[in-house]
Amino acid sequence: MPLIVLWDIDHTLIENAGISKEIYAAAFTELAGEPPLRPARTEGRTDRRILADMFRDHDAEPPTWERVLPALERAGAGREEDLRTRGHELPGARAALKAVAAERGMVSSVLTGNIAANARVKLGAFGLDSLLDMAVGGYGADSEHRADLVAFARQRVLAAYDLPFRTPVVLVGDTPRDVEAALASGSGVVAVASGTDSAEALRHAGAETVLPDLLELDALMRYLAGRSSA
Repeated sequence: MPLIVLWDIDHTLIENAGISKEIYAAAFTELAGEPPLRPARTEGRTDRRILADMFRDHDAEPPTWERVLPALERAGAGREEDLRTRGHELPGARAALKAVAAERGMVSSVLTGNIAANARVKLGAFGLDSLLDMAVGGYGADSEHRADLVAFARQRVLAAYDLPFRTPVVLVGDTPRDVEAALASGSGVVAVASGTDSAEALRHAGAETVLPDLLELDALMRYLAGRSSA
């Protein structure tokens, strides 16, 4: 049985060192004409939700997504060097991506709250984008709700790879929202306590498999092998 593996980006594969919030602040400033008084609330939300909430937090009506999307793209463009200087790829991320990419029958892409352009900037800064099929991921432009992104990614993978409809999906992420998205979509999940949420919080959200980081490669691959043979 083939398997679809969808990775979160921020705090799962990379540490962005606050650059994400700078991107949101820059997009907000362009759209509102003044800088935000409060930082973006991220915590696994999608870009659609984050920008809408930023405007609501400032007692303002959110702009249309057709205006927000290009502002986010402009705010994220060219941030690769900042990411390399201030951020870093997380321990075990590269080896984990390579291991999954090498497995016959496993399709590896992303499920991220970032819009596609900024996801490519973040992963491209560390050369991790080449280990994933970025064309078939689920992105923050697809919906305000993270759980909805699974269906978008799944449809793209099935169409691109001509896989059976019942091909299982596994999400790998670091927040309770990643876990909730997996449970809501009937997907498996590997929760990684490499972000701000503790292993206990991830288990409380419903994750049965929780790893301290992606250095636990054997445990990750055992879980994925089990899902692909189920």
